[in-house]
Formats: sequence, C-alpha cells, structure tokens
Amino acid sequence: MRLGVLDVGSNTVHLLVVDARRGGHPTPMSSTKASLRLAEAIDDTGKLTRKGADSLVATVDEFAKIATSSGCAEFMAFATSAVRDATNSEAVLARVRAETGVQLQVLSGVDESRLTFLAVRRWYGWSAGRIINLDIGGGSLELSGGIDEEPDVALSMPLGAGRLTREWLQEDPPGRRRVAVLRDWLDNELSASAAKVLSAGTPELAVATSKTFRSLARLTGAAPSGAGPRVKRTLTAAGLRQLISFISRMTTADRAELEGVSADRAPQIVAGALVAEATMRALSLDAVDICPWALREGVILRKLDSEADGTDLVETFAGLAPAKGETR
Repeated sequence: MRLGVLDVGSNTVHLLVVDARRGGHPTPMSSTKASLRLAEAIDDTGKLTRKGADSLVATVDEFAKIATSSGCAEFMAFATSAVRDATNSEAVLARVRAETGVQLQVLSGVDESRLTFLAVRRWYGWSAGRIINLDIGGGSLELSGGIDEEPDVALSMPLGAGRLTREWLQEDPPGRRRVAVLRDWLDNELSASAAKVLSAGTPELAVATSKTFRSLARLTGAAPSGAGPRVKRTLTAAGLRQLISFISRMTTADRAELEGVSADRAPQIVAGALVAEATMRALSLDAVDICPWALREGVILRKLDSEADGTDLVETFAGLAPAKGETR
C-alpha cells in the first residue's frame, strides 16, 4: 500500500510518501517540505492570520496533488502544535477541508507523544526493554516512557524550540544572562514532569527523536544523514554543554553555516539545545540514542495496525485511548 502522510508542524509542512504493509518496514519513496512557520503567523489574539491560513491552504492543496500523482492509496493529514493552539483552529480546519478536500486532523500533545513512542518501540524492538523518549518540536516538548508499545506515561509541554526562541531569545546572538535565566526556568518547568516519567520505571534505553535532536547530534560529531538511518547516532550531555557554549555566542547567520543546521532551524537551535540539555539533566541522562523514526512513522504504523479491524483514519485518531495512568 502506498501512503501519503502530511505533517503540518509549527515550522514546516512535510509530505512523506511510503510503501508500507502490515508487518513490514515502511519504505520511504519521496519527501517534500515547505517552510511555513505557522507558529509565527499567530496574532496577538491567538488566531492564525489570514496570510498564514492562505499559505496553509495552498500548501495542503499542492501536497495533496503530489500524493495523488505519486499513486497514494490513502492520504493521512494531521496538524500539531501551531494549529492546535490557534484560537481559530476550527475555522481554519473547515476552510482547509472546503478548499482542498483534505480533512486535517489535529493531534493532541499526548497523542503526539504516544504515536512517537510507538515508532521508537518498533524501531528498537522488545529487546530494548523500558524506553524513555524525548522529542522537541517547534511548539512543544513530548516525553514518554514504557515497556510496551503503549507508553506508561506520555506528556506534552509547551517547551518547543521555536516557541522559546520567540519568548526568550529574541536577541541575536542571545545574551549570556538571558541564556542562564532560561536554563534556570527550564529546570523548574521540567522537574515535575521528569519525576512523573521516572516514577514509571528506570529506563534501560534513552532515546531522542525530532529534527532538533538530529541536528544537535550532528553538531557534536554524529554521522551525517547521508550515512543512512541505521548508523548509530548518540548525543551526550557533555557534548551538548560544550555545544551550547559555542553556538550561543554565534549569530543566526553564522549558525546557518554549520553542517547539519538548515537556515530554517538556525534561529531556534540554541533554544532547542537548551531544552534538550535541561530535559536530559532533569531525567539524569548522560546520553540519548537518536532514533530515525518519529511521529510520522508512528502515524503510519498506527494506520497499518488499524487495517486489521477496518478502522479508518478519523476513527484511528479519535479512538486513541488515554495512556496508562493518563486522563483526557
């Protein structure tokens, strides 16, 4: 089955086309991205602006046509933090559906966390034991942990790299004192959530997903993406501390010249590094392995699993039950 997965995030809209079957390894066929920066198109009242909505509609329409021309039997489209947080999200979703025919599903932060954990579990397998996973997006940070495919705990916090850059690190480069204050604030914000994750059990494997973690690992010496997804990549706490002291003194333009940092990610890589550092510190992690699979793959795997009981995409998302110990 050829599937098209459209991920509308805070920074980018990403279409992934894969050939997949239940029990098999999803094979990527093509990947198309557009940098919309929807989180920056939220006005003072919390609404997604008309310009931002126009860009979203046009991009969804274009990418849906690409999925059709690519021979996708099904097209799964979902949105995360930026659309989820917009006070006019229902109106925006209705417009997308009316003008493109695409029913864009909004995932809750907890469901983001759980679907990403599913992908991580499938990648590492049962032999990995209890896994803890960290994922930094543009608008939110997701934490999850467990020994099964359904995590024992799944959390989402508004600590994304883009969000914190806009709220805390507006100077270029950010001031040393501002970085220090943000570090302290993050420690306070993460303490309760980290304790909840660790209370579920001591992890045997610590994992990180998302473009932010991949970039940070690359900047600290991990293999480039061209080496393939199965090359082991690790980010250490010590390497991360050294990296922060280096990149926090650089301008955005200079950071964009670093290998592994795109021009789109350069403005928020410092905030992303600080979130990663604080999260690892709160969870007492010396290192994390970088998993190439994340939310999009989790959506694909959930869809393939649902084929067995005839559940469609809307029912798949709507039917996500609370994680163990979680409430909605």
